[in-house]
Amino acid sequence: MRITSSIVVAVFVATLAGCGAGADTATPVVTITASPPAEKTSEPGRQDKEPMPTPAEEKEEAAERKVLPDVVGMNLQEGQDTMQAAGFYILNDKDATGRNRFQVYDRNWVVTRQTPAAGRKVTVDTLITLYAKKIGE
Repeated sequence: MRITSSIVVAVFVATLAGCGAGADTATPVVTITASPPAEKTSEPGRQDKEPMPTPAEEKEEAAERKVLPDVVGMNLQEGQDTMQAAGFYILNDKDATGRNRFQVYDRNWVVTRQTPAAGRKVTVDTLITLYAKKIGE
């Protein structure tokens, strides 16, 4: 409370000082203009002969391509493990019977189909869908 009162008094005194003698004289107004820093066009130590790649170009370069393993006939857990060992981590699984059941215990399900198909060379960030049905169905 004391600090707030001190601030109010200081502002009041400053206002009164501005209204005192010589109030007719114009006080110059100072305008400061700030501009954003220039965009970085190159990395330190890099020659400016070619522009830096865009994030999309960097992603294309970074996206590694690998051959999809064949997991049809494996139990779902083994199929997922095989895909991950090959470098594919974006996996989806679906009920191959169309009943939209959840695969709670992956070892009780067998992979009947996969998309994209095995043997295709795709980027490691491709969505791989494994279709499975319960063993014995």
